Amino acid sequence: MNKVFNIMKDEKTKVWYYKNDEEKQIAEHIIGLEEAALEKWFNGDTSGYAELWSKRSFTYFDAVATSRAENFDDIIPLLKKVEGNLKADSYEVRDPRVQLGKDMAVLTYQLFAKTNLINIDYNCIEVFQKEEDGKWYAIHSTWSVIRPMDVNFSIFKEVV
Repeated sequence: MNKVFNIMKDEKTKVWYYKNDEEKQIAEHIIGLEEAALEKWFNGDTSGYAELWSKRSFTYFDAVATSRAENFDDIIPLLKKVEGNLKADSYEVRDPRVQLGKDMAVLTYQLFAKTNLINIDYNCIEVFQKEEDGKWYAIHSTWSVIRPMDVNFSIFKEVV
């Protein structure tokens, strides 16, 4: 599988600067968590996101869903549908950025994926929180189509 994780280089190429090394390390850690989950996801293994998404407090908006998943249990049917079925020939993550607050972080990036089910371009948002165990978990996830007017949504019903 071809994968690309494009991290921005400087202000002219849209880099995000961190206040200090600790912020940069946290950002790199969060991007690494997402990259590991995506790597599994595009090999038909949903365990990466099952581990990344908070069991305590989680919500989810999907590009093809008409309502928000209100907790982790609501997302389990989606994980079961995808498990073993989704494979990517290639994918690219562009311009990941982590914005940090106290024990909170927002990761945004664009995802371009060519899969066995559908090829689509997403704007991705993951809101992270450092939980009581000291680990970072996504408490909210949104996957939205970059240019929905260019997508034939009728095929989504067959996919998910």
